[in-house]
Amino acid sequence: MNVKNHLLMLLTAGVMFTAPALPGIAGQAQAAEPAAAKQKKSVKVPAMRDRVYSQLARAQKLADEGERASGFAVLDKVKDRLDSLNPYEKAMLFNFYGFMHYAGDDIPSAIASFEQVVKEQQIPESLLLSTCYSLAQLNMQQQNYTGALAWLEKWQAANSKPLTANQQILMAQVHFQLKQYQAAIGYIELAVAGAETAGDIPKENWLVLQRAAYYELGQSDKVTLVMEALVRYYDKAQYWLQLGGMYGETGQEKKQLAVMEAAWQAGYVVKSSDIISLAQLYLYHGVPYKAAKLLDEAIEKGDVIAQTQYLDLLAQAYVQAKEDKKAIPVLKKAAEIADNGKFDEKLAQAYLNLELWPQAITSAEKALERGQLHQESNMHLVLGMAQFNLQNYDMAIMALQNAQNIAQKSGQSQKMAKQWLAYVKREKGQQMKLAKL
Repeated sequence: MNVKNHLLMLLTAGVMFTAPALPGIAGQAQAAEPAAAKQKKSVKVPAMRDRVYSQLARAQKLADEGERASGFAVLDKVKDRLDSLNPYEKAMLFNFYGFMHYAGDDIPSAIASFEQVVKEQQIPESLLLSTCYSLAQLNMQQQNYTGALAWLEKWQAANSKPLTANQQILMAQVHFQLKQYQAAIGYIELAVAGAETAGDIPKENWLVLQRAAYYELGQSDKVTLVMEALVRYYDKAQYWLQLGGMYGETGQEKKQLAVMEAAWQAGYVVKSSDIISLAQLYLYHGVPYKAAKLLDEAIEKGDVIAQTQYLDLLAQAYVQAKEDKKAIPVLKKAAEIADNGKFDEKLAQAYLNLELWPQAITSAEKALERGQLHQESNMHLVLGMAQFNLQNYDMAIMALQNAQNIAQKSGQSQKMAKQWLAYVKREKGQQMKLAKL
């Protein structure tokens, strides 16, 4: 039920409960009031005279038939005799004004009219309660949250009944808008506890509001608990994904992966960013093949755009999964669209791992030519190792010396270059000895 319809019901109820002088309506008014409320009331409410009620009823009938201007004209005639009306009749006159202004979407005028209603002292408690509550809701519509809270407090002070769940949530909404988050949580918890005690499921909007309040207070653990409830009760894609995010934020990475994987299987992981996040989770938890399979399929379907950063992630997943052959076409594609040699650098390393020496040399040379490498000395090292395996000892020694010199200049480790250089020189020496025999 939307706010407007709910308020319309309240306003209608206010009208129905406020004509005790007439047959039928009077009985409804009395039945609506509990014994405790009757004992509490000490105000004597004057009766509404038939001639006043008939005019008010006529105005409402005209408004209901779409003749709002005529309806207002009838009310204005009654208002011209305002001094002759008793307090209850005055209150009902402004109640009708408020109802008709509201029906015409003139909220400021409706508020002004209803405020005139509660200024009268001799009115039924039912009218006082419904009007205060309506004023709170109307002020909410106008985003006047301070005013809404003031009317709710007046309503609550006059109300002898415990708050219903919807009333508790309205109180929570007002406090939330006023940034009184702890007060808002108190009302939400009452509503949720009441639903659970009755064996009912808390309404979705209650939990969403509760989550928002806990989030504003920086209580991540409580936010996570609410997200678990939203997933349990409402099973929506955004709640699964948000729960995964909260598990990550609270350091529960294993649960994060489990939730995200379950969301993927349920078909909830469809956005590119969510697919990338799941792939990164797989890599983080040491399951690179799943990361690679997920990304490969997503890029193939077009769910993830084949940008260099995502191709890089896919290649990284394949390499970590010891699937260098599958990484090769990915790195080739990335190298084609890149404007530097970073992917040629990775391609050279992959070829070296696969013992494809000529391809490793070609890619390493291309990487050095295009530049902006992660570590230039590594490409000279790859060249040296590949040339050695092709028994090109002199070229290998030259490349390894370059690797050592570049590493030294850039302050990087020279250990591997030194070891390989020594090893290649020994091998060259042995080959030269064998050639003399």
